[in-house]
Amino acid sequence: MANRPTNVRYTKSHEWVRLEGTTAVVGITDFAVEHLGELVFVDLPAKGKKVGKGETLAEVESVKAVGEVYSPVAGEVVEVNAGLGQDQTPLAKDPFAKGWLAKLKVAAGTKVDDLMDAAAYQKHLDAGGS
Repeated sequence: MANRPTNVRYTKSHEWVRLEGTTAVVGITDFAVEHLGELVFVDLPAKGKKVGKGETLAEVESVKAVGEVYSPVAGEVVEVNAGLGQDQTPLAKDPFAKGWLAKLKVAAGTKVDDLMDAAAYQKHLDAGGS
């Protein structure tokens, strides 16, 4: 099993979210990065963009595919990992820390209980979830 953080929640479409008070940090998982292959571009949302749960937040492009990143929570973009537009290395090497994509301001009390924990996400992958 990969060494995935246990303080984040996972989606079936391979995004992760970590709640820090009323801020949600969002990224894509190591599985998604691995399956995209060599990354060439990250299209990040504009600051102030409002997204609903399940709506497209960003796009990650590789030499073989373009992957849409869906927001695991509803919120407003307050910060993006701007350096990823020019250099995708942090996302490729450290998707759970330096490779985060966006930070969203979320409503107080936002819950992520309906999303998978690390063990459930691994079971999803083991069952062929792609």
